[in-house]
Amino acid sequence: MTGELKKTYFFFLLPSVFGFILADWAKAYGLIEIGSANFIEIAGPLIFILCIVFAIAFPIFYRALFAHKSRDLINLPEKKLLKFERTLINVVMITPYLALIAYFFELPRFYTASAILIGLYAVYYFYPSKTRIAFERRIFRVK
Repeated sequence: MTGELKKTYFFFLLPSVFGFILADWAKAYGLIEIGSANFIEIAGPLIFILCIVFAIAFPIFYRALFAHKSRDLINLPEKKLLKFERTLINVVMITPYLALIAYFFELPRFYTASAILIGLYAVYYFYPSKTRIAFERRIFRVK
């Protein structure tokens, strides 16, 4: 199960990492232009809020909903936990792409730094390590 989740995790993570490399390269050689002032004023707070929603609010809500649905089960099937974890990773891994957008369009420093820090939090916290998956299996009583 950990192997499948790691494939999903890296499938979503690696393009954003390459995107950061390409954006940095394009900025270094002056190949991109910054967006309009109106776009920057609107996109900064929007990306900041979306990062918080995808990395913090949604996982809390979705985990509480999943725990509520499985509260009466004595043993949870592994397929349900795998689906839960995969959905969680799919949604959380949107955050690095939002951070990439903030970095690419050079949004104000607060919004860019916040998006990158929240993206790093999402990448770190939701990494499907063996200990984290074992902890989840124990919490949800998976056979």
